[in-house]
Amino acid sequence: MDAVMPKDAPVNTGAVSERPVGPHRRVSEMQTKLHRWAAADSGRRFDDLFNFVCDPATLVVAFERVAGNQGANTPGVDGLTVAWVEEFVGVPGFLDDLRSAVKAGTFRPLPVRERKIPKPGGSGKLRKLGIPAIADRVVQAALKLVLEPIFEADFQPVSYGFRPKRRAQDAIAEIHLYGTQGYRWVLDADIEACFDSIAHSALLDRVRLRVKDKRVLGLVKAFLKAGVLTEGGDREETHTGTPQGGILSPLLANIALAVLDEHLHQPWRPGGTMSTAYLRSRRRVKGLPRWRIVRYADDCVPRTRLEVAM
Repeated sequence: MDAVMPKDAPVNTGAVSERPVGPHRRVSEMQTKLHRWAAADSGRRFDDLFNFVCDPATLVVAFERVAGNQGANTPGVDGLTVAWVEEFVGVPGFLDDLRSAVKAGTFRPLPVRERKIPKPGGSGKLRKLGIPAIADRVVQAALKLVLEPIFEADFQPVSYGFRPKRRAQDAIAEIHLYGTQGYRWVLDADIEACFDSIAHSALLDRVRLRVKDKRVLGLVKAFLKAGVLTEGGDREETHTGTPQGGILSPLLANIALAVLDEHLHQPWRPGGTMSTAYLRSRRRVKGLPRWRIVRYADDCVPRTRLEVAM
């Protein structure tokens, strides 16, 4: 990567702590650089990201994130849990072996373990979770640490779900703000089976717009194609979608849905049909609608919500 960094750009990295030390500091600095480079050049494609993914500091922080998740001791298809790794293998040895496998190209994601849980609201319907193995979760977390700062530079301000330093309350406040600015109609739309129906080829094409490193692209594709071990014990291929329950899946979903954000937000960008007060007033005179889009993809509910105030 370039030795000289461009001038500073706003950073939204989801960094680990306000005053990082040790591995956290190295990861935070790496994220800040990637974000600045991405923000400074919207057409830049990043190469040599693989070394960041495999960096010992990245893997340490990735493991800590996996261990800190609520499902840390929910096993994948191999039956291993974070507690088992810590007690019987040791984290340093586990990460050394994992790093060696990833760098050697011998790492292969295991199928995710399917688990069905009730949907909220008392409908009686079930949703499917895909629970990756611990090693797979760590590699996914490492990929997210590297890829998220890059794509955060491209994401539109209209999206709130699955993004660092953005909450559901922020999306709600934005909708209320539009209500004070003359927007009276609200269209509430859901994308049905969003995670299950994302086209792999279209998603990977979007990732390639920013990522040139074939080894990183190969890892992302491997996770998409890892397959599912159903509750009945059957192995199913995954031709579409990214499993709910995977650490990388929310970021991949946002990368896919960014196309929608860009399309609906385009009229408000410079040169768009609603980009100036004059153009908006002309639309009113002609009886044409104006709209603002607020999208929130909640990490606890399997849906993507679009709130469009007109």
